[in-house]
Amino acid sequence: MMRHRLDGWTQTLSNALLARRRAGLLAVAAGVAVLVSVPSAVLSSTPAGSGTPDVALSTGTPTSALAAQEAEVDRRAAAQRAERPLLGSGPVMRIPIEGVIELGLAPFVERSLREAAAMGASAVILDIETPGGRVDAAERIVDAVSDSEVPVFAYVNRRAISAGAMISLAAVEIFMRPQGTLGASTPVDGTGQKAPEKIVSVMRSSMRSLAEARGLDPAIAEAMVDEEIEVEGVVEAGRLLTLTYSDAAELGFATVVEDWNALMAELGLEGRDVVVQGVNWAERTVRFLSHPVVAPFLLSLGFLGLLVEIKTPGVGLAGAAGALSLALFFGSHLIIGLAGAEGVLLFGAGVLLVLVEVFLLPGMGVFGILGGVAILAGIYMSLLGGIPVAADFARASSVLAATVFLVLLSSWALIQRLPKNRRLTRLGIFLGEDTGRETGYTSAVRRIDLNRAVGVAVTDLRPSGTGLFGDERVDVVADSEWIEAGSPIRIVSSEGYRHVVRRAELSASAGVDEPGS
Repeated sequence: MMRHRLDGWTQTLSNALLARRRAGLLAVAAGVAVLVSVPSAVLSSTPAGSGTPDVALSTGTPTSALAAQEAEVDRRAAAQRAERPLLGSGPVMRIPIEGVIELGLAPFVERSLREAAAMGASAVILDIETPGGRVDAAERIVDAVSDSEVPVFAYVNRRAISAGAMISLAAVEIFMRPQGTLGASTPVDGTGQKAPEKIVSVMRSSMRSLAEARGLDPAIAEAMVDEEIEVEGVVEAGRLLTLTYSDAAELGFATVVEDWNALMAELGLEGRDVVVQGVNWAERTVRFLSHPVVAPFLLSLGFLGLLVEIKTPGVGLAGAAGALSLALFFGSHLIIGLAGAEGVLLFGAGVLLVLVEVFLLPGMGVFGILGGVAILAGIYMSLLGGIPVAADFARASSVLAATVFLVLLSSWALIQRLPKNRRLTRLGIFLGEDTGRETGYTSAVRRIDLNRAVGVAVTDLRPSGTGLFGDERVDVVADSEWIEAGSPIRIVSSEGYRHVVRRAELSASAGVDEPGS
């Protein structure tokens, strides 16, 4: 029995070895067939009269695949041309978007788009060369481009990074110069670190919506914002997407043009007048007034002017200067979009509470404290913007701290120095330390006519009281003794409001002297 089992095992092993040998022979035969077929395919693709095979095929990239890619790019370009809006016969407006995108750029773009519509422009072209900037400023520009009455095209003049890519996607169509780049739109804070997920989510959704509105792949737009998004054949997870000019053209995101003249020819706008927009004086002024270095000085002047006005009666230059400084601060920040109505209202409520503390309920302290907190909170909110990041909070804190320091320092200087200023004392703004008669200060009108006048004590003089001199009642004070009412008195000294009297001894034949006799 044991022998039969060994014979079975031997037979099974022999069958397995035979099957493996047959499989090896089949594989060798298949390999020989492939080696024989490949040269024939290469030779069959060699053009007649040429001894060199096709380079694309010999390197593993079929010519048919390259031709298919080029055909796909041409097809998408033709589709974009067909979807372009009809352009009028008016001029072309060129709006430069250069450098860092900041809040002062948004009013400039909005004004330019309004002027383009008013002048009947046929098209607006955004000349973009930017490394990015503020997300809230870019969103405001995107809204203005989306609502524009004139077709807006984006011309990526080398770079449209971060917020620049977002603005480009808002246009009707994107054109890129060779070597141009588009993407890398992850929002970052002032230290270069990735912003919180809340801000990233807003940016990601905005990019997706813009891509969907243009019929583009929204996943590619989201991959420009979030490196965790993978797009097969485009970008893998963990890498942020930035498209080159050729990538953008292949994916249908842009059309490649050599230069500005080629762009005008592509749009059929050759020979049109081109109006190049520039920043006007008002926009320069707003940017200057909203600068983090200028803002503390405006706030300090405003507070000092109001403090001086509260301490002096009437409406003077100090109050007007303070109100103007505060108006310039809040007005400039409202125009560029940093301040909102809530910050201005909170500041105004704080000022009202401080006035209540000063004029209506002095000494309480509660209204003054609440007013001061509201004023500081209103200023702080007016320095943050719509989508603040860590850098915005740091800048707002520094401006507020600088303002408080300047106000305290200026107040100390006013208290210590200005009351001693001779010019301001001569002008009557401050009272000097010398209040003698020689400098023009008198406590009452001098009554020379009452000198040596004789009258009657109406009240007991203990030592002060009232005396009657003719028909006039005068407050008097006895020189030394107690004088009863009805006693005759004589004024021996009259200085301002102080009239000193003594008892007067009158003969029976003598009458009472009239004042001035």
